[in-house]
Amino acid sequence: MRLRRVGLIIIFILAVVLVATALGSVRIPLGEVLRILASRVPGLSQVVQGDWSKSREAIVLSVRLPRVLLALVVGGGLSVSGVLFQGSLRNPLADPYIIGVSAGASLGATAALLFLIPRGWVGFGTLPLFAFIGAMLATWVVSRLGQQRGRLEPTSLILAGVAVSAVLTAIVSLLMVLRIQNLTDVYIWLMGSLSGRGWQHLAVATPYVLVGVLLALWLAKDLNVYLLGEEAAHSLGIDVQRLQSLVLVIGSLVAAACVSVSGVIGFVGLMVPHALRLIVGAEHRRLILHSLWVGAIFLLVADTLARTLLSPTELPVGIITACVGGPFFIFLMKRGSGYHGR
Repeated sequence: MRLRRVGLIIIFILAVVLVATALGSVRIPLGEVLRILASRVPGLSQVVQGDWSKSREAIVLSVRLPRVLLALVVGGGLSVSGVLFQGSLRNPLADPYIIGVSAGASLGATAALLFLIPRGWVGFGTLPLFAFIGAMLATWVVSRLGQQRGRLEPTSLILAGVAVSAVLTAIVSLLMVLRIQNLTDVYIWLMGSLSGRGWQHLAVATPYVLVGVLLALWLAKDLNVYLLGEEAAHSLGIDVQRLQSLVLVIGSLVAAACVSVSGVIGFVGLMVPHALRLIVGAEHRRLILHSLWVGAIFLLVADTLARTLLSPTELPVGIITACVGGPFFIFLMKRGSGYHGR
């Protein structure tokens, strides 16, 4: 992307962040939000006058800003993860959940909510930790089942992901039937929500997403070659098996980190990469970079709507992404089919 375009994208993201931080059950003027944020910038704190209330400062800095930034990180991470899975499986409808990341995280989080947290095993990281462990274990099981003669087969991997997801979802339902305590927390987590997330959650997810994006960009050239087919990739010196394994691990790691702090948020990793593929093309470096910022903005806007549509009641952001993403994805699918002449 050209430098001017990058600058415009950054300005657009900052503007959306500023507006999202100002909106909520307590409306705070944009100018006041900007002054509060500027007061924490070294060199500006002496210039900006603190004529705002302490409660509004706490709302901006401790409640809304970390949630807004986390929405950017999770949205961008899920989108990049979707690019990786769609590229490695050569399936434009693949997403982070198709290989069991969502179901594994759901099982881990449900077990923590129903059995550990009620018994006092509380502390920051309890829920994200168990969700992360569940997601990675599910990914490992799916990868083992998706191998044929020591090689990962995309079709087998997808079928294994569907089967494992179904089994793990059934186990989650069973646990909810056997233990009715804390079911509200479980439902909210399964529908996806950024409510109550703070700076610590942002610190958990951000390193994984940043490293995952860098590794995805590193693999972009190989993924472009892989689009030509396995035989062509082999002839050009690409170790297809190694590439598939790396993409599976990186994509799962990023998705698991995002799901572990946000719950199950659907359609972001599925819709954003597929839509952008129709707009910017299939070249993976460009696709990854655009998916990163578009997915971030998409989830931030969805979360802002979740906070404000029925204020002071807050909706799980997963409901918004499903309501917006479902019809829009159908539209893009129809448009894409017509464009390609099918």
